[in-house]
Order: sequence, then C-alpha cells, then structure tokens
Amino acid sequence: MAPTHSISPLALPLPKLGFVKGVKLSSVAAGVRYKGRTDLMLMEFAPSTTVAGVFTQNKCPGAPITWCRTALSRSFTARALLVNSGNANVFTGKAGEEAVHHCVTALAQHLGCRDEEIFVASTGVIGEILPYQRIIDALPKATETLQEDEWENAARAIMTTDTFPKAAQREVMIGSKKVRIQGIAKGSGMVAPDMATMLAYIVTDASLPRPVLQTLLSEGVKPSFNSITVDSDTSTSDMVMIFATGQVNNSDISEYNDPELYAFKNALNEILLDLALQVVRDGEGATKLIKVIVKNAHDDISAKKIALAIANSPLVKTAIAGEDANWGRVVMAVGKSGEPADRDRLSIAVGDSWVAKNGTVAPDFNDEEVTNYMKGQEITITADLNIGFGNACVWTCDLTHGYIDINGSYRS
Repeated sequence: MAPTHSISPLALPLPKLGFVKGVKLSSVAAGVRYKGRTDLMLMEFAPSTTVAGVFTQNKCPGAPITWCRTALSRSFTARALLVNSGNANVFTGKAGEEAVHHCVTALAQHLGCRDEEIFVASTGVIGEILPYQRIIDALPKATETLQEDEWENAARAIMTTDTFPKAAQREVMIGSKKVRIQGIAKGSGMVAPDMATMLAYIVTDASLPRPVLQTLLSEGVKPSFNSITVDSDTSTSDMVMIFATGQVNNSDISEYNDPELYAFKNALNEILLDLALQVVRDGEGATKLIKVIVKNAHDDISAKKIALAIANSPLVKTAIAGEDANWGRVVMAVGKSGEPADRDRLSIAVGDSWVAKNGTVAPDFNDEEVTNYMKGQEITITADLNIGFGNACVWTCDLTHGYIDINGSYRS
C-alpha cells in the first residue's frame, strides 16, 4: 500500500466531471511500487488530437520529460498519455531511457499509432530503476477497460503523497459551439515555480491548432502553476500538458488573439489556477493557504522575486502555521530577496489590516484583530514597496511538522 496521510484540512471536494468527446481513460494496478491500489493511468485520444506541453526547468529531468520534449518536437498530434505513480524514473541513466522506450513501443503497438504520438510521465521515488515490464504487462487490461467516465479514478491513480484527487472543468463557447475543458492534477510536495513536482493534464474537445494550443498553455501557466510554491524545491518530473481532440467543429482558430477564443482562454486560465491552488491546498502537512501580494515594486519581475522570497521563507511559513502575525519576518524576506527596496517606504498588511506603514509599526495597528484573522485557513500577506509599478501574486502554504513526518518516511 502507498503511505496514507490524513486528508488536508484545505481539501476541496471533487467537482462533477463529465465526458470529454474524443478521450477515454482507464486506471489499473501495475504494482510498480504500491500494493493494493491503482498506479497506472491511461488516456487514449481520438486521431488528430493536437497537443502542447510545458515542462520542468530542473537540470536533472527524468527520462519521461526527455521523451515528451522530443515527441513534441516530432509530432503535433497525440494518441495516448501513460502515467505511472510510485517511481519517478529519474536519475536512472540509460535504464530509464530504455524503460520509456519499451513502454512507448508496447503501447503504440496496442493502439496502432506512431511512437511519437505516445506521451508518458512517471511520479514517485527518485533513483530507483523503473520495473517497466510490470507496466507493459498491465497494458492489455488498461487498453481493454478504457471508458469515457473514468476521470475520478484517473485522478486517484496518479497520486503519491497527495491526500485528495484534484480536478476541474468548465464549459464555454467558441463562436456558436459549446466546448468542454476538463483536467486532473497531482502534486503535494517538491513544488516550486518553473513547474513543480506535479503533473497536470487538461483535455478539451475543441478544434485548436498546435501553435495556438502551445501559446495558450505557455501563457496560462505563468499566473498559475508558475506562481505556486510549497517548499521551494523544483521537481525533476513536472509537466502540464493539454490535448485538443477536435471533436467539436468550432470555427477555425489560427491566432492566439482571435476574439472568438476569448472565453475559452479565460476558462482555461481558470482551470489552470484552480488545479494549481488545489496542489497548494494539498501541500504536505499544510493547514493554511497563503496568498502573497507584492505591490509597487521596481517592476513585475522584481515583484515576483520578492513574493517568492516571502512565500518560500521557512520563518514566514512557520509563523503563519503558529498563527503568529510576525510581520517582521515578512520585512526580513523582502530585504533578503536582493531586489530594490526602501525600508522607509515599505508597508505590510495581514489580511485587510496594515500592520506596518512606511518603515514602522502602523499607528492604528490592532493586535487582537490581526490575531483573530491568523486563526483562519486562508491568509493574505501584502507587501507594498512604494517604489515603482511592479506587481505580483503567488500562493504557498504554511510549514508544519506534518511536512517532516511525510518526507521523513517517504521511501519507507
């Protein structure tokens, strides 16, 4: 069995998930690492499904990341996605590449498609050789049990230290045609921007060309998956991919800025943020969701760096876990970021209460009001630098002993 942990107090219920025309899913137990649970997820897509992806910037990526990048450079279409949990197939050298090759080739033969139309992912322990034959042996059952309504089981099959399955969906119009966008994700720890230890897969039945799909995704992850952090550690395995099955004959879209794509773009961005925040809500040991806003920094890039310095600070995160409005730690984090700042212009707010103004304690600071606010599950910290026009927003969670408990026993 996989290690079990109490469901996060920040967990959200799984939304009602419908079918997405052009995709079928299955979840089976391959026994890669876990016993007594599903650990292999398969999605099969209709022919001519277009695909786009963004991947970790970690310089020690897993073999599946290397394969997916190569496949995307060779093919604009996808026929399948195969994901295993329990073993990351990372830092496994030639053996890792061979494992991917064997799994891809076997699945391509089952589906009668080209190897480069198969996308793969692995999530779990790093540095252990992937027992790929177990995956290959499970493929007949996986392909035979494909169904349109297996979304919830698919979300559960890709979980590792996650305490709840993550999904989101929207319906929206492209011109006169209704299309569905639906996605699942996994992630709990080793989460930081430039992708994080999370996998996210979004499928739409819309007809969209690959270049438009790639721009939609690349732009959409900036304020969502690239604006979250649990522990500042960027994983070797992260990816976000989107598949457009083309089963809805919507109007031709050839440009990212096409006005008819406006509603779709907004809905996709909502799903990306929804899934990203669910990952933060399931941060290992998390009890509080934290939103960090930085205003009036030197520029947007500087604001983002300052926001991440605050969000990644163990001192800030543990103070919030202890429900202590220790805003001095926020001041520290702003200063350590290395970005332009003026101590005597800096103001800090906790929720709606300004606790510091222009470099000193706010004259109307109400300690009881702020203390009561800190008892909530969702906390907002605002840092106003008052030196420019740069703004940023990132999300994180608190740091509790639960994080140590989970990661201290991860391999055992």
